[in-house]
Amino acid sequence: DVTLPGRRPRPGSLHPLTLVEERIVEIFTRMGYRVAEGPEIEDEWHNFEALNIPPDHPARTMKDSLYVDVPGLLLRTETSAVQIRTMESQDPPVYVVVPGRVYRREAVDATHLSVFHQLECLAVDEGLSLADLKGTLEAFAHEMFGPQIQARITPDYFPFVEPGVELAVDCFACPGNDPACSVCRGSGWLEIMGAGMVHPEILEAAG
Repeated sequence: DVTLPGRRPRPGSLHPLTLVEERIVEIFTRMGYRVAEGPEIEDEWHNFEALNIPPDHPARTMKDSLYVDVPGLLLRTETSAVQIRTMESQDPPVYVVVPGRVYRREAVDATHLSVFHQLECLAVDEGLSLADLKGTLEAFAHEMFGPQIQARITPDYFPFVEPGVELAVDCFACPGNDPACSVCRGSGWLEIMGAGMVHPEILEAAG
């Protein structure tokens, strides 16, 4: 008899998006956050109204959001809807990290897709200030990209926070002054997230 060797299993690995998501979740769970999830088909209340996005906001048109056949339901445009569901389901303190897919009508290019992954955090507790947010964002940036990374926090606007900020890290692809750089376009900074203090109207909407 001749015994033939078996077929070797092909090696595989997790998708890069999964690896990045798991890394971010691991950083925030070490800070004391827990993972929260919610439905990808969401109602307009949790996706818009409760997040301080009024009926005349352009994101609420059929042109910008993906609605389903059931009136008042759509594919969620932000993971922020889970913030509302979490605050409705428990009393403070709340510390959650929310990973998941979101959906928007986007023209596909190098930085836009109609389906993409988003991850956000929510902290609701007594005595929290913008200083706590700044420290959390800087700690995340250093854990994610290395202690040598420079983080920049600047004012920005989002309907569901007040005040709002933007977090950027220094460019890893050029010295920071190359106008041909595809990462920073010569600015020296790469925006990685928006953030801010939860808007009082959102706290009221969530009870």
